[in-house]
Amino acid sequence: MNTTNEVALIKTSEGEMVVQFWTDTAPNTIENFKKLARSGFYDGTIFHRIVNRFMIQGGDPNSKDPAKESSYGQGGPGYKIKAEFNDHSHERGVISMARGPDPDSAGSQFFICLAPVPRLNGQYTTFGKLIKGDDVLEKIGGTPVTRNSSGEMSKPTKRVVIESVKIVPAESVK
Repeated sequence: MNTTNEVALIKTSEGEMVVQFWTDTAPNTIENFKKLARSGFYDGTIFHRIVNRFMIQGGDPNSKDPAKESSYGQGGPGYKIKAEFNDHSHERGVISMARGPDPDSAGSQFFICLAPVPRLNGQYTTFGKLIKGDDVLEKIGGTPVTRNSSGEMSKPTKRVVIESVKIVPAESVK
């Protein structure tokens, strides 16, 4: 099986997006993302943080449960992965790992840029880019939001669910 030619098919409640991986830049990050996706880790999570003209963030297991809303953004797989900063810029459609203040604190949460965000370059691990579903990204990015617990206008007023993340051969999604 040629794993370099695999893509992530992200099925959401708003439609499908396909991410192509940059295997040359962040091999461990990609391997971790694929492992989590294959295990069903992301299924039923939501994009819990949506910042207009910035990014949509998901991948927190706490977000599967509406009762755990106060801890959205704090969940992960129970381990951290090392950062793999690289030369790929944070442009629209780029997928990157979310993390805490420690550069090596990423786990499962990721974000997809809605616009170029140069201030993040070299600070977060980019590992791929959307090759299909820009309309879906736009739709999710336009979801109405309200203030979250820390006062940021980023809490979606409805659940944008990640129904599944499937790792599939690139030729199957042409």
